[in-house]
Amino acid sequence: MSGHGSFYWNEMATNDPKKAEDFYTGLVGWKTQAMPMPQGSYTMWLAGGQPVGGMFEIANSPFKGKPPQWLSYIAVDDVDAAVAKVAGLGGTVRMPAKDIPDVGRIAVIEDPEGAAIALMTPARGE
Repeated sequence: MSGHGSFYWNEMATNDPKKAEDFYTGLVGWKTQAMPMPQGSYTMWLAGGQPVGGMFEIANSPFKGKPPQWLSYIAVDDVDAAVAKVAGLGGTVRMPAKDIPDVGRIAVIEDPEGAAIALMTPARGE
């Protein structure tokens, strides 16, 4: 696992996955790999054959109604402990901690100015 406090993953929410795929594969040469999910499709971004991020369609997600955006994930040793600190530091929890099977435990928060970031404790072996 990346060390506590390190950026770990980047994820794109988009209205048009095909348009986003065409743009980023053309711009930086990423490849894509489909990853079926129970709540819809997910696309992995690959650089040099290694996963560097993901992409999902906004319409099929909790981000419905929000503009397209990138969300970075920070690795933390304990998502629940980190989330417990958020309100006391002036932030807001936007998505409480939850487990994603075979991925890890994640939460989405906003800092005191409203900038969103995700926290993640990857599953063992990740």
